[in-house]
Formats: sequence, structure tokens, C-alpha cells
Amino acid sequence: MATAHYSHPACRTHEMGRGHPESPQRLDAIADHLIATGLDELLLKREAPAATEAELKLAHDAGYVAELLGFLDQVEAGGRLRALDADTTAGPGTREAVLRAAGAARAATDAVLDGEVANAFCAVRPPGHHATRRQAMGFCFVNNVVLAARHALERRGLERVAIVDFDVHHGNGTEDIVANDPRILMLGFFQHPLYPGSGVVPLGPNVHNFPVPPYTKGAEIRPRVEAEWLPRLEALRPQMLFVSAGFDAHRDDDLGQMGLVEADYAWMTRLLMDVAERHARGRIVAVLEGGYNLGALARSVAAHLRVLAGVAAVEAGPAAR
Repeated sequence: MATAHYSHPACRTHEMGRGHPESPQRLDAIADHLIATGLDELLLKREAPAATEAELKLAHDAGYVAELLGFLDQVEAGGRLRALDADTTAGPGTREAVLRAAGAARAATDAVLDGEVANAFCAVRPPGHHATRRQAMGFCFVNNVVLAARHALERRGLERVAIVDFDVHHGNGTEDIVANDPRILMLGFFQHPLYPGSGVVPLGPNVHNFPVPPYTKGAEIRPRVEAEWLPRLEALRPQMLFVSAGFDAHRDDDLGQMGLVEADYAWMTRLLMDVAERHARGRIVAVLEGGYNLGALARSVAAHLRVLAGVAAVEAGPAAR
């Protein structure tokens, strides 16, 4: 079966102002690189549907959903940018982009569970892993990966899932929502200290994120992933894996100071695929989070997709030292 690639033109209409790193050019860079490398022809391209208000409530409080949609309606009608916080701004195209990004994650989950595709990658924006149950922050409005995981559990009958977050920033929103939910195991690493300054003390026993100092490279990450993620994944035996796929831990990305390279993302993807093949019939849905150096982002997404699509070397290359 194929690897699905979910996206939508509306995800390029969300603007947060001139010079903002979370820009539409991120998706352009990914798309251009996939075409240039021939990977585009290997993927099953699917257009993301819009998420419903009820689906947003799988991840967020009803009051927050109503407030957010009302705010985005006002911004759309007003035709100008409005800031939610110092980092997060909405524009006239944001509402549709938010709904399409969340809808992509839900639709990809259904396609994988229905056996239509082997796995899926959602090339969408805005990202989601900083959005808490009741708050937009850190470029994020809706927590796409939690919505997808909760959809699998509450609407598709799964009992155990895992969320893995390898963004350079702690997925504080994801942890806020899933902490103490025994159906969901959250795993990740993140640079510390760095925005949003959280994650060192877990909020629940189902969460294991390990902080690493600036300038940590793949050669240091890989043994910790094997030692700290694998036993927990094997103990849970997840029926599906969800990935908050942030690529800003790359050594070329200026929003962090870590030292990962494309081979490290390929290696992590292979490890997660092995777990999924043992316990989850290979079922993985990955959703784009960070990654702001356009070249590094495009190459890293391609490395991730090569493994998902089964066209990468098994060893996935050496770690940077």
C-alpha cells in the first residue's frame, strides 16, 4: 500500500506577518523538493477536508473552540492580521487553514485505519503541538495530532495509541491535553532551555519527554531514544502511532540549537515503523510541526517520507557527530 500525503492549498493562505518564520514558503519548499527528487510520484496525494467543530472538541474545551472560531471569523471578515500573543497571529486565511490542518490529521487517521493506505504524512500548517486544551500559543491554534489520536480512540475504537514528538520545542499543548490519559503514551525529546520552558517535570505517568542541552547531536539522541522510548512503546503495544514531526532540531535551523541531520530523522522514523509493524499493523500518521530553515526542512521531510514509503536504506545513515 502507498504512503498518503495530505495537504490543502488553504494551508498556504495563513499568514502571520512579513518575516515570520512560520510562513507559507515552508510548504512550498517541501513540495518543490519532493518534485525535484521524484518522491512526489511515489506518494498518494490527498486533499485535506475541513475539520468540524465537533472534531475540534476532541482535543479542546468547547468554550475555547467557540472563542477561537469566533475570533477567526472576525479576522476573516476584517481582512487584517490580529495577534493572539507575541508569537501567534491570525490573518484572513487562518480559519480555513486551521480547519484543513486539523481535518488532514483526522482524514489521514481514517485512511490508515480503513486500510486504504499504509501510513500518512500531513504537510499542513499552522502547526499544533503548543495548542493547549484552552489556549492558542507558539504559532499553534488547534492541536492536530491530539485530535487525530482522540479520534482513533473515541470514534474508531482503538484502546492504546502513542504520540511521539521530535520537535526541538517541548510539545506543551499535547502534554497538557493527554497527561494522565492511560490510553495515550506521549514520548519525545526537546531542547532545554528553550521556548516554552516546560516539560522537565512530566504532568502525568503516561508522559516521558527528555530534555537535552543545546548543541546535542544525533549520536547522543539515538541511544537515549532506544533506551527511553523503546521499552515504554513495547510495554504499551500501541495500536497506532502518531508523530508530531517537527524538523527544527536540525543543525541548520535557527529557532533551536540542536545538531540533528536528515539521517537522524530517517533513523527515528525507521525505529517507529518497526514498533508499528510489531504492534500496530504498521499504522502511523505523522503531522508537520516545526522546521524553519527551508532547505533543511525540505530535506528532512524527504528523509522521513522515504522511510515511510519504503524507499530508504534500512540503516538510515550515520548520526552526525
